[in-house]
Amino acid sequence: EVRLVESAGGSVQAGGSLTLSCRTFGFPFDASAMGWFRLPPGTSCELVSRSQVELNSVKGRFTVSRDSAQKTMYLQMNDLRPEESAMYYCAAYLQLAYAQHTPPSPTCRAYGMSYWGKGAQVTVSS
Repeated sequence: EVRLVESAGGSVQAGGSLTLSCRTFGFPFDASAMGWFRLPPGTSCELVSRSQVELNSVKGRFTVSRDSAQKTMYLQMNDLRPEESAMYYCAAYLQLAYAQHTPPSPTCRAYGMSYWGKGAQVTVSS
């Protein structure tokens, strides 16, 4: 069974930091392209970072890393802003993926990812 399990999110004040992890099960981690996405309330799915592409507004503040031995991806977020409060999702793309997951929102479908985590709530207060 393919699973992507995010760590619990959290609540921080503006300017604070938070690190999310995404542990994966059931597919070849090193053969996959993984990414982080977020879904603010009432808006569309946003690509935070995938491969070499990242949202302009997070450059210099967010860092993605991978640990192949642990089959885990991380998202370190620094200097968080209130407008970045959202559900954060990790996702994986795999060629010839089977039993693909339904994206958390129809607006996430356009990114073409194969598998999705359940999400982690990040709340940033001003």
